Amino acid sequence: MKAYVIAEGQGLDALQLRDRDVPKPGPGEILVRMKASSINYRDFLTINHAAARGITEERIPNSDGAGIVEEVGADVTSYKSGDRVVGCFFQDWVSGPITPKTMASALGGPIDGVLAEYVVFKENGLLPMPGHLSFEEASTLPCAALTAWNCLIEQGNATAGSTALLLGTGGVSVFSLQLAKACGIRAIVTSSSDEKLARVSEMGASEVINYQTTPDWELKVQELTGGRGVDVVVEVGGAGTLAKSVEAVRVGGTISLVGVLTGGKIDPTSIMRKSVRLQGIYVGPQVMFSKLNAALVQNKIHPVIDEVIAFDDARKAYELMQSGAHFGKIVIAMP
Repeated sequence: MKAYVIAEGQGLDALQLRDRDVPKPGPGEILVRMKASSINYRDFLTINHAAARGITEERIPNSDGAGIVEEVGADVTSYKSGDRVVGCFFQDWVSGPITPKTMASALGGPIDGVLAEYVVFKENGLLPMPGHLSFEEASTLPCAALTAWNCLIEQGNATAGSTALLLGTGGVSVFSLQLAKACGIRAIVTSSSDEKLARVSEMGASEVINYQTTPDWELKVQELTGGRGVDVVVEVGGAGTLAKSVEAVRVGGTISLVGVLTGGKIDPTSIMRKSVRLQGIYVGPQVMFSKLNAALVQNKIHPVIDEVIAFDDARKAYELMQSGAHFGKIVIAMP
């Protein structure tokens, strides 16, 4: 089979195509013929900084993918050959709180990922694909969509009538907007692109802010909320935007921190003063993923895909992510 690995080289040159044997599923394992894999900023960083992330041998990148069950190992009861499935980001997190063992089972980092023609998953590391989605659409769910659900609904505790601040128009933010609209949550979205802001307005954003023309966007958020602040922030920027998010959130509100896109430092004084709950989010467990998928089916939500790129040209997908020009998700389609 063909598989991409992170090999020697600088930057994206480290992404190399290899011939490998098709793996065999052991007891409790399932062999999947992959049909699509979406990429996340984490995947881009892993390829570019493998050594710094503790990867010292060739590793197959990418955490997110969907495909067709090819073969099941002994003792597998949940799936059969031909089933359409989507992988879970963590292979050892079914429910409950995150643990060091859970973190060590993340695809495309501590263990091989899914940018290959065939991948072996654990039985509890898969879920049935939502029936209304294509393979390309389903491949976007394991990280970005589940992270958005966790940020907004599970940890953010947002409900109908709540207000959420969404930073940017990458995968997590766009999924958050779609979920907010389905749940009756008011969404305020920021971006540096008026074109992208026009698109999120069409998708249902209540208000939009261009953070280049309005650099004090936290003050604009306060104005839009009558001085109260938002109930939850989906914070994808990191230290560079966190101070402004703290000013934009209400007293006692929640900031769900998932991104490290911007550098900077943060003074924790305002977090303490406003009794803000700052929660780090690292995707979520299989049980939570099932609830997300049920919501997607019930509301007939289709992921927003910016571009689908052929497997043989996979490096172009990471180049597009590096450019920041994309809106929503970037997907690599398998042969």
